[in-house]
Amino acid sequence: MSTTGHRTERHHAPAGETRGGEGALLLPHPRAEDAAPPTLTLLVIGDDATGAFTAPYFQEPNGPRIRVLRARTLTAAGRLLTDDVHCILLDLPDVLDGLRYVMRLAPGTAVLVLTDGSDDAKAAEAVRVGAQEHLARDEVDGGAVTRAVRYAVERKRADLAQRQLSETRLLAQENRRLERGLLPTPLLEGATGLRFAARYRPGRSRALLGGDFYDTVRTPDGTVHAMIGDVCGHGPDAAALGVELRIAWRALTFAGLGGADLLRTLQDVLVHERADEEIFATLCVVDIAPGGRGATLHLAGHPAPLLASPGGVGILPYEEGGPALGLLPEAEWIPVPIALEGPWSLMLYTDGLIEGRIGAGTGRLGQEGMLEIAADRLAAGLRGEGLLDAVVTRARELNGGELTDDVAMVLLEGV
Repeated sequence: MSTTGHRTERHHAPAGETRGGEGALLLPHPRAEDAAPPTLTLLVIGDDATGAFTAPYFQEPNGPRIRVLRARTLTAAGRLLTDDVHCILLDLPDVLDGLRYVMRLAPGTAVLVLTDGSDDAKAAEAVRVGAQEHLARDEVDGGAVTRAVRYAVERKRADLAQRQLSETRLLAQENRRLERGLLPTPLLEGATGLRFAARYRPGRSRALLGGDFYDTVRTPDGTVHAMIGDVCGHGPDAAALGVELRIAWRALTFAGLGGADLLRTLQDVLVHERADEEIFATLCVVDIAPGGRGATLHLAGHPAPLLASPGGVGILPYEEGGPALGLLPEAEWIPVPIALEGPWSLMLYTDGLIEGRIGAGTGRLGQEGMLEIAADRLAAGLRGEGLLDAVVTRARELNGGELTDDVAMVLLEGV
């Protein structure tokens, strides 16, 4: 085997280099205009019987310096495998077993295998198993080693980046499937003369579910129950608590609990499930009597719904509303009766819709601004999902871009 290449590296100093004492490294004179070349550390595992890697480093002009560490066995290599090792070169009789071992030991480190020839079948098998590159024993010199290490390191970086991207995509898909499964499916079978529409947009980037929650069901007695709520804060913890409250509301409603008793039980659920004592949730619950000519409203710190009827468009009374869930242990929530006459539309929403800005100042849309937008769209004949989309679109336009908080809307229409 020829080792002329690496001997030249050690013993023939190009112009600008100086020779030290016996066995000293040959270092170039530093020049201010030259940036220091990068250094990559190569750990060679094996006996190296031919002395191919006795040089303390390999380097080509304008290329990275390849610093060489040596370990005769895999056990010894384990003590040298630190974070600053960029590449491992295997020179072992059973290279495939060694490859599998170091891949488990250092999954983020590039691996080279030393083979007896460029067409060695072991080379192809090693690359298939997970090596980034192979190096023929009779081609070991400064240029070949430098290129092989650089290619192996870059391929490993690309492999890791691709793996992370794939894992991120899979996680995002799983999250989307989970979040879609957690969004409610209204149970309104048998509710003749009633139309339902909803819109949901979380404030978190790339999320499908936020701290807002809603649901609508019809119980066997013909009553239609609708709710909308908002857990304070953002992120997955708020979303999880919102889902818990929604599921609890649905179960308790079908069990026959309603009014203030239902709200007190939901408050108990929140207190036991929240991460800290500062967490609270607002809630709006509407129970529409069979036939759709009357309803009862309960507010727990939540904005009052909008009601449109032949008599006009307005915000329902909110003076009797009680505190948000989780604020006062002995809170009271007083029912507010609502008359529903003629064709009517009842719109429930969260405060993310009305807290958007209007213009460049500090002014907020508020309930009055939202009422004006909705009234204009209702007068134009919009109903159902078209009405909700138009209201949200106008709120975004006034805000100058996306609304930053979660937005949930529920529309019930009696025809």
